[in-house]
Amino acid sequence: MAMSLPHQIGALSGTSLTAETGGVSCEVPAKGSSATSAMWRTPMTNLKVSVQKTGAEIDRVSPSPSPPMSPMMGGGMRPDLLACQALMEAQVDEVVEREYKVRNSSEKEKGVPVFVMMPLDSVKMDHTVNRKKAMNASLQALKSAGVEGIMMDVWWGLVERDAPGEYNWGGYAELMEMAKKHGLKVQAVMSFHQCGGNVGDSCTIPLPRWVVEEMEKDSDLAYTDQWGRRNFEYVSLGCDTLPVLKGRTPVQCYSDFMRGFRDRFENLLGDTIVEIQVGMGPAGELRYPSYPEKDGVWKFPGIGAFQCYDKYMISSLQGAAEAFGKPEWGHTGPTDAGQYNNWPEDTNFFKKEGGGWDSQYGEFFLTWYSEMLLNHGERILQSAKAIFEDKGVKISVKIAGIHWHYGTRSHAPELTAGYYNTRNRDGYLPIAQMLARHGAVFNFTCVEMRDHEQPQDAQCAPEKLVRQVALATQEAQVPLAGENALPRYDDYAHEQILQASSLNINDQSGDREMCAFTYLRMNPDLFHPDNWRRFVAFVKKMKEGKDANKCREQVEREAEHFVHITQPLVQEAAAALMH
Repeated sequence: MAMSLPHQIGALSGTSLTAETGGVSCEVPAKGSSATSAMWRTPMTNLKVSVQKTGAEIDRVSPSPSPPMSPMMGGGMRPDLLACQALMEAQVDEVVEREYKVRNSSEKEKGVPVFVMMPLDSVKMDHTVNRKKAMNASLQALKSAGVEGIMMDVWWGLVERDAPGEYNWGGYAELMEMAKKHGLKVQAVMSFHQCGGNVGDSCTIPLPRWVVEEMEKDSDLAYTDQWGRRNFEYVSLGCDTLPVLKGRTPVQCYSDFMRGFRDRFENLLGDTIVEIQVGMGPAGELRYPSYPEKDGVWKFPGIGAFQCYDKYMISSLQGAAEAFGKPEWGHTGPTDAGQYNNWPEDTNFFKKEGGGWDSQYGEFFLTWYSEMLLNHGERILQSAKAIFEDKGVKISVKIAGIHWHYGTRSHAPELTAGYYNTRNRDGYLPIAQMLARHGAVFNFTCVEMRDHEQPQDAQCAPEKLVRQVALATQEAQVPLAGENALPRYDDYAHEQILQASSLNINDQSGDREMCAFTYLRMNPDLFHPDNWRRFVAFVKKMKEGKDANKCREQVEREAEHFVHITQPLVQEAAAALMH
């Protein structure tokens, strides 16, 4: 009988498998019965590598598992199984040798680990894993491809949905255990925002009911534009420290949620769960909801709109204006900054010659607006750092890649989002410095994009933006991680990610690389045969690092072999995800 698919994948990933046949349990251990326990890396730190014993079984996807051995004339193992075993042992030998070299060298490990984002609705509203069979097959396929781990949204609106302080971690507990079983690490996103209304949102998960009730009673808890339009994606940072949510402040609610997560999953922290990404705004990003796609309010590449017109933000603005000696500046935000879908030159505030952004008033307002966002991040990071201290996890914060109109003087879309970045001012260095104070990772999007792919009449420049962020994080000495902003499955995008993640930006770059890359997103398209082949090769190239000794052709040949071995599993994952 042939080796079943779970045994093939198990052999590739170096794990111990148990097959049952006729009531007899037959164990096939990986060589040495050990598997590499990948450690989360940050630049310029002492590398710790461990080898972890494992006896975890891998879920079977074939209905009738075959025994790993079958009778042969003359005894011994069948040739095809010998080939699989040889492949398994060669891979384990390579891993052990690499581990030994890393442990006995002062050099840090090369390469960028790849994580994959889970579907937004991985946990259903009834607190169970969505499409469990598909999820299991998909995780097994990702592990076989060399993926480091997965990123999952832990939705505030699901876990604490019904009542303040009542947490239901069902579904997430099961998903974490599935990841652990397959040897995958987890980046857990504390998602304090609403799902629905942003680029790529495929489902709707509102904020907790009791939060929505409070926002309906006091609509100023929602971000507000100058026309009175309310945005309910995220509670306005203007009331961060006010007890407006059933007697607790928003920051207290976020802190209690993170503390509840820590207590529930403490046994997995530092081992399976390696990173906590703290949501700080719409789409989980540290920014204002200045470009909402919902209901067609904003369309790319519009400049967006300032979100500072709720009574709590205006109260803060008034205090800042009085302290500045210009109380008349505190009554409202800019009134000449155009509308969501204008371009900079359509407005008096953002135009390049004599625009309000470059005036004394503009400097005052933009400083206050951006510092309110920075202070919001600081408050939440202080809490997150205290909660997860000494738990073996990294804290990260996601920053939006707002690349349109980047080539203009005012950088209007960045300004409305809260990033005080203009042709004359670096708006990302203060963010990087704030993250550095708390030892957090700077997670940035749009890493896959090239300037010429974007509309040049809107002066889009994602490559230049990524370079600026890389320089800012280098100066602040903060680790940089990346994500792709939009789904891409082509080699051209993969090559751009490889180039960007190498961080070859100047003579001071040295051996610095991104500390991780998170791939958007696990879905049926990823498991399309051509896409999967390219993805497997991409993961291998990322793991090789910028000083890789292997030639790209060799990596692609290895990837082809993996694709051939995992084809049945990948087909099952794709089919299951379609339903």
